[in-house]
Amino acid sequence: MVVGRRPFRGRLLLRLNCLIGTRGPTFTAQDKLRILAETHRAVENGAIGAILLREGANSSMLPDCRRLRDAATLGALAPVKRGLKAPATNPQVGELAAARRATARLQQRVDRAEAIVALAPASGLTAGACVALGLSRASVHRHRTRRDRPHPIPAQPTPKPRRALTEEQRELVLALLREPQFVDQARAEIYATLLDEGIYHCSIRTMYRILDANGEIQERRRKLRHPVYQKSELMAERPNEVWSWDITKLTGPARWTCFYLYVIIDIFSRRVVGWRVAVTESAILFKPLFEDTLAKQVDLPGQLTLHADRGASMKAKATTLMLADLGVTKSHSRPHTSNDSPFSESHFKTLKYQPELPKRFGCIEDAKALCRYFFDWYNRDHHHAGLVS
Repeated sequence: MVVGRRPFRGRLLLRLNCLIGTRGPTFTAQDKLRILAETHRAVENGAIGAILLREGANSSMLPDCRRLRDAATLGALAPVKRGLKAPATNPQVGELAAARRATARLQQRVDRAEAIVALAPASGLTAGACVALGLSRASVHRHRTRRDRPHPIPAQPTPKPRRALTEEQRELVLALLREPQFVDQARAEIYATLLDEGIYHCSIRTMYRILDANGEIQERRRKLRHPVYQKSELMAERPNEVWSWDITKLTGPARWTCFYLYVIIDIFSRRVVGWRVAVTESAILFKPLFEDTLAKQVDLPGQLTLHADRGASMKAKATTLMLADLGVTKSHSRPHTSNDSPFSESHFKTLKYQPELPKRFGCIEDAKALCRYFFDWYNRDHHHAGLVS
């Protein structure tokens, strides 16, 4: 009875600490190693969650402690002292001040030079002033001639490059881009398809220039622009090292109805390693999909990192405990920043912009049939711009 009541007691203590404003527990390096060893020895279902609730620890601490332990950096497991940090001195402040002083001195010399240019060209006056100020007489005469010129010299037209396309060649490329085979495809996709057939007309940038000259370049979406932030990076050097997953909606047969498409992508090879179509969005439905995909794709435990945004299913407790039990390191995007999950977002755009995608699906079986055809084409025939050599 005592063992069965301890998880509830730990949860109650955490809630009381949150209510009275008490900080969470602080763990030393020895405490973290002890908790990590206990979770490794746990074999029963839900045992790891009971240990974390008993100790008052977060499940995201396990992958970090496991990685630091394997790297033999036990000192990094020690808790970091909280509180305000002393502001770091910027070494570029002194350089900026010196550059401002140098700019002020140059501005003074420019003002003196403009005063000399304004003087009448009297005999010996310009030469004496230039010697006194340390300026070149050639520069003074050049500025004076430019000021007294009645009309500015017109700019010379830019010569046409010798390798530029002729008008007949540009019309041929424009007609090719307007063909039904390529009218709905991206320019990089058209370029790669023609190269597979042994055909080369021009570069991707030239295709954009020709379309822009004919007014056929425009964005079909209203995109939100974000300020520039420093983004976190996940490096993948081989397949099955970093995965990205997300959920998108597919319109159903009636208004306000939809189906949910779960997709897992390998960011190294851009291959869809797992997908599922369901009628609801839930972390419980994602668990069997991920476990089955992990058993088919990954051989060594502890080598995978799973990245996702901050959706409800991605941040759910069931997903967190499942990843902790499987030894998978989790990663999340910053709040309200879709650019941190570029591979999943790019994949969904490729899906939604396909001409075969209907406006609405009649039933869930129709959605599964189209997704089965699309993912087969996406993994075998689609040209990924990030992988083109």
